[in-house]
Order: sequence, then structure tokens, then C-alpha cells
Amino acid sequence: QVRLAETGGGKTVQSGESLRLACEVSGKIESIDIGLGWYHQAPGKVRELVAFISSDSGATTLADSVKGRFSISRDNLQSTFYLQMNSLKPEDGGVYYCNAKRMYSGGTRDYWGPGTRVTVSA
Repeated sequence: QVRLAETGGGKTVQSGESLRLACEVSGKIESIDIGLGWYHQAPGKVRELVAFISSDSGATTLADSVKGRFSISRDNLQSTFYLQMNSLKPEDGGVYYCNAKRMYSGGTRDYWGPGTRVTVSA
């Protein structure tokens, strides 16, 4: 069973500041054979993918809204992946969820962390 847990949120930061979120993956992170991602859900809006790292190539994908400001990385030894957020804006506030996607029974399966809230004040 794969379990994810976010840390680093639960904070209020000023606009322009930086914050790093971490997601610890229980078990071997190498078992996640599709990819790892971070999703953002702003108040009253749908959950959206902001950053993704491919398990096989290590290639990263970022949403247009965060390009040049956010980055995603992973540490297999720590079984943890990260979201580095720089130059934060008020619209970056909301709940951040980490996600792991793997092949499962001929299809795919998603695992989610419980979410962590980030507040960015103007």
C-alpha cells in the first residue's frame, strides 16, 4: 500500500517569498512507475496539476502559471519529492496535494496525500 504525506505547508507567507513542500512516499518511491505530481486547489476551484516528474525519464512538466517560479524534484534515497515555490503570489494560495501514479491491474492508480494549505498574503 502506498501512502503519501505532505509537509512544509500550513503556513502564511508574504507575496514574493519562497516555500518548499515535501511529500514522503511510504514504501519504495521506485514502485511509482508513471510519475509524481503536485496539484493545487484554490478556494472554490477545481484541483489542477502544477508540476509533474516522470518516473522513467525524470522529465518535469510545469503548468504555465508557475513556470519560472516552481520546480519539482525527487530524492529516491529519502523516498520524498519536493515542490519548490519561489516568487509566490496570492493566487498560489490554497491546498496543495501530492500525487503518485502507477500502473495497476492493466490500468493506472492514483495515490493522494491529505493536502497541505498554503496562504500567500499580498
